[in-house]
Amino acid sequence: MESFFRTVDKAKPIYDAVYKFVLVLCKILLIGDIVLVSFAVLARYLDFIPHQAWVEEVVLTLMSYMAVLSASLAIRSKAHIRMTAFDRYLPESVIIFLDILADVFVLILAVIMMVVGWQYASTVGSKGTFISITWLSRAWYYYPIPIAGVAMFIFELESIYGHFRKIFIKDEKKEVR
Repeated sequence: MESFFRTVDKAKPIYDAVYKFVLVLCKILLIGDIVLVSFAVLARYLDFIPHQAWVEEVVLTLMSYMAVLSASLAIRSKAHIRMTAFDRYLPESVIIFLDILADVFVLILAVIMMVVGWQYASTVGSKGTFISITWLSRAWYYYPIPIAGVAMFIFELESIYGHFRKIFIKDEKKEVR
């Protein structure tokens, strides 16, 4: 059994690469938000900078991407909201079971986000356009949901694997991300 976990551990660089990609994407989205909001604020007070109506819609769209993608990053770093008040009173096996159960529910949520989010993007979202950018499909409003669902799914698989690894390989204190 230990050789199985050693073999699967070799996939860690893939998880690291996905994490780094999503993190860099969130940083780029944040920079884009800051630049566009700064541009919009300056356009209000400086007459020589023309006001662009599309800026607000793009900022909101970028912010929605950043919000759900950064939430998926919190899964991997275990920074999401957790109830740990009773952890010190429960046996470790119960805590691991509850962590796996919670991860399975989040994994189900990730699948729902992928399926339903894609359905919304391809049906409801494809029917309209942005108000100020009439050539751009409103589906871009809905794409963050399935994209974040994919990232959540990947990070939840890693988290569940880490729990099972902890169960079957007891001699190691190091937690695998």
